[in-house]
Amino acid sequence: MYVCLCEAITDKQIRNAVRKYQVSSLKGLRQVLPVGRECGKCIRQTREILQQELIQLEEICAIEVA
Repeated sequence: MYVCLCEAITDKQIRNAVRKYQVSSLKGLRQVLPVGRECGKCIRQTREILQQELIQLEEICAIEVA
């Protein structure tokens, strides 16, 4: 699904960037993807996706350690 219509960025691109570049903040994500640079309407959705991915990565790491 498209999250940022201005830059044509999808939720999958955001999730992949979080995993590939180990992004942990919106600021870090914006260094990798041009999300939220035009109108800014996508920022809330982007933050939610970022948080979901970070939680999933924490759970994966916890399982691997155990």
